[in-house]
Amino acid sequence: MQSSKNIAEVVSHFKCAADAGSYKAYGSGHINDTFLLRNVAAGGPDYLLQRINHNIFTNVEKLTENMQRVTEHLKGKVLSHGGDPLTEVMTLIPTDKGTYFYNDSNGNYWRMFYFLGNTKSYDLVKLPKQAYEGGKAFGRFQAMLSDIPAGEMFEVIPDFHNIQHRLRQLNEAIAKDAAGRVSSVQNELEIVRKYAESMQYFQQCDQVKNLPKRVIHNDTKFNNVLLDKNDEAQCVIDLETVMDGYVAYDFGDAIRTIINTSTEDEADLNKIQLNMPLFDAYVNGYLQEASKFLTDAEVNSLMKGALLLPYMQAVRFLTDHINGDVYFKTKFEGHNLQRARAQFQLLKMLDENAEAMNATILNEMASYKTAQY
Repeated sequence: MQSSKNIAEVVSHFKCAADAGSYKAYGSGHINDTFLLRNVAAGGPDYLLQRINHNIFTNVEKLTENMQRVTEHLKGKVLSHGGDPLTEVMTLIPTDKGTYFYNDSNGNYWRMFYFLGNTKSYDLVKLPKQAYEGGKAFGRFQAMLSDIPAGEMFEVIPDFHNIQHRLRQLNEAIAKDAAGRVSSVQNELEIVRKYAESMQYFQQCDQVKNLPKRVIHNDTKFNNVLLDKNDEAQCVIDLETVMDGYVAYDFGDAIRTIINTSTEDEADLNKIQLNMPLFDAYVNGYLQEASKFLTDAEVNSLMKGALLLPYMQAVRFLTDHINGDVYFKTKFEGHNLQRARAQFQLLKMLDENAEAMNATILNEMASYKTAQY
């Protein structure tokens, strides 16, 4: 919990007009702490202040360099298309030393952005229009970054979407059994083993030899898209994991969070079904933008990403549960296990419908190719 004195100290080092006493917790992120602060002047821009979890993001300087490069690149693209960079791209606020992060007297790292008012985000998508706009937002985001060569961004979290790495972490957690929970999750571990081999597609050189690495978002939960008052996409946020990866990772994580008929941590597994109209709408919006740069190999990999990401997230939640809930924020004992079970159920539903969903992707892509010629 942050004190008002601590917040005031931090705010005083940013070039802003934020009222430190107005701070309140904001958002539903699992990793960082985010606060909304009002402007001291009526009508002035408000601010978002974030305490960066430097136990996870261990190189804050390089992370910040990534964010600076990406936001500047995006602002240039938005401006060249007649858009408004201040409302369509996150804007980092500098400190009094000219950097874009501050290390406080307690050893914590902070950054600040302008708050984009009159926007909204959703943890649970309900309407095809929302899904369509999310697809457009992430497709456009990837398209605007597609001319940054792979290999130039700092790898913020090594092996972030490497399932072999995540399975190794799980096995290490099982061996240590730090919280004495392994014996109670044997059913979940059996699901992990059932899918493990098929989920390693992106780590097989012969399978991905034609797949280009690109600069992608790497955390495309739907609540990382801000929509305007008309539910139209305005801005993609949470850029700290922007680094190299396969476009299928972004596609898969978006599908994971959009077409689930319930929440990421739903306890009643019967409520977890696939909202196919939302899938169709997301694919439509995504390919409207991404079809301009995607290769055939990338298109063919998209559904593999949609299967991988819920599996990977389940493995990560299960690993954290076994370790004693040391990574993700939890609200009650067993929260991570509940999350893992929900993701395994979503994977089951996706696996049963994968063929039809892939046909939708291919048909939609074919229609865009026809329109382009």
